[in-house]
Formats: sequence, C-alpha cells, structure tokens
Amino acid sequence: MNNCLILDGKEVAQISSESLIARVKKLNNYGRPPKLVAILVGDDPASATYVTMKERACHSLGIETEIKRLTKNTSTTELQQIIKDLNDDQTVDGILLQHPVPKQIDEIKCFNTICIEKDVDGVTTEGFGNMAMGLNAFGSCTPLGIMRILDHYKINLEGMNALVIGRSQILGKPMAAMLLNANATVTIAHSKTKNLKNSLKEFDLVVVAVGVPKFVSANDLKEGSVLVDAGYHPAQKCGDVDMTNISNIVSAYTPVPGGVGPMTINTLMMNTIEAMEKKYE
Repeated sequence: MNNCLILDGKEVAQISSESLIARVKKLNNYGRPPKLVAILVGDDPASATYVTMKERACHSLGIETEIKRLTKNTSTTELQQIIKDLNDDQTVDGILLQHPVPKQIDEIKCFNTICIEKDVDGVTTEGFGNMAMGLNAFGSCTPLGIMRILDHYKINLEGMNALVIGRSQILGKPMAAMLLNANATVTIAHSKTKNLKNSLKEFDLVVVAVGVPKFVSANDLKEGSVLVDAGYHPAQKCGDVDMTNISNIVSAYTPVPGGVGPMTINTLMMNTIEAMEKKYE
C-alpha cells in the first residue's frame, strides 16, 4: 500500500500538551493548579510503572499530583472510604484508581464510588452510560485518545464498517460506543467469536484490544483499511498486531510504541484540567 499514514500518537500528544499547559496557567488564577490523585493498590510492577508515567506527565504540564499507595491486603470497604474522602476534598479535581486491583477488591464497586465530576479516567458505569447516550461525561481515556488520534488525522468514521476486537469495560465497550456515536457501523468481537480471523477483511477500520501479542497480522486485514493497535506487551516489545508488512496492506495505522499509549495519558491530563474548568468556569 503506497503512502501509508502512520497515526503518530506521540506527536498528537505533544501538540495537545502545548494547549493544555496554557489551560493550566489560566486555572492557576484561581489560586491552585488542577490536582489528580492516583490510587495504587498492591505491588504490581506494571501498574507502578503506569502510575509513574502519569505522574511525570502531570509534572510536565503543571498539574499537581499525589499517589496514594495502599497495601495488597486493602479491602473494598477501606478503598471505598479513601475514594469518598477524595470525593469530598475540594482541592482534588480528578481521581484515578489504577487497574487492575488485587482480587479480593470489588473493582466495579470501587470505580462506581468515584463521583462522576472527578471520574477523569472514565471508569464509572454512570459515566459510561452518559457517554454512550451522547450526554456529557469524561470518556474512558484509551478509547477517547484513539478518537482524538483519528480526528487529528481527519479519518472520516461516518459510514465506516468498524470492528472492535475486545470487550473490556475501559476499552472495548466504550470504544464501540464512541465509534457508534461517530456514525460508524460497529461490530464487537472477542475471545468467544467464531472464525474471527476469516472475517477481518470485511472491515474498513479495525481496533485491536484483545491483550494477546501479535494476535492479528497484515494478511488478515482488508487492503486500504485503518488499523488501531491498542495493545502493548513490554516483554515482547510489541502490541496485539504483528506489524510485519503492515504498511503494504493498510492505509493508516498506529505504531507500537508511540501510538495509542501517549494519547491515553494525554487524555487523562486533558480530562483532569477539564474537571477543574467545569468547577470554576
């Protein structure tokens, strides 16, 4: 495929950051910067890395950040109380509960304890419902980041035959709803879908969020389609797509790394700033 477009999320995030810094400076007129509190439960090394990356992003934009580190033995009730206290704290604009949490914790119950005004990671069921219905809500950061990449590169989604592979609460399901709201025709596939590989050539846009390294390859895809790889596997240094020969098949694709990841974090920053703006403006 000639003139294959690389959907460079890192570049889009850098462009976005310039406007976000200006918005933070304006908010400082209210006597403080926006503040994001991240809650990290347990000692999962990948989660700790992600939280550190988000902390760095906050610092680079002038957003105040605090990390609450809880032991792996924390209960659902204890975690809910910490979230409730943050809901009541008027100096906190955004609350991030890092996923996944230890098995004994009811993650959905804890997500839903976050008040919708501070749900900057877009994880509450109320927020999801509002977003799906086209009402005002913070979108889940990874799918919203993907939508922002597609918008930046002027990928017209209207009438597109789109496939989302994956149905997680924070990626696959909200991704499908956002594409539907953008007037794409959306199919969701998952681990139980039969003959999935045989049907990929039917789709103009494929978003792969299945969590399996190199699950999709170039030969599976329709010529001229748009590919979004939302997976990342640090050990294998790859995403959910085998990128071999990909530029000869698709018309546009997100690289791994440097595609979806930077925009996920940038979207979290954007949502946090917006949360404070809504409070004061």
